[in-house]
Amino acid sequence: MTTRHPYQYVVLRCVPRVEREEFLNVGVVVYCQETKFLAAAWACDSARLLALDPTLDVSRVCDALSYVEGVCAGDASVGAAGRGDLGTRFGFVKAPRSTVLQPGPVHGGVTADPARELAHLVQRFVS
Repeated sequence: MTTRHPYQYVVLRCVPRVEREEFLNVGVVVYCQETKFLAAAWACDSARLLALDPTLDVSRVCDALSYVEGVCAGDASVGAAGRGDLGTRFGFVKAPRSTVLQPGPVHGGVTADPARELAHLVQRFVS
């Protein structure tokens, strides 16, 4: 029998024009405390993002997603957000913001392989 672990995840959304409340899913963050796993995966589809807002700076969105990836990885070069423990870093990533890159609600599940679950969620919600 395979050991399964509870995990939490958030879908990252690009909201180019906050006042219109239109968004496109661009990434996922998975946190599994029991396995000490915290990671982000993302993909920017420029054509789809620019369809929402032709003036959007897609490279800045990608930079923001890279920043989130660094926070999850514990990269100290991203600043204080990247230096906390896993739970603190996930708390930073999942906190609501009124910016172009926003986390959706926190969801949960159980998995034997958090990395595989991350890949599955990206395929399901982003691709």
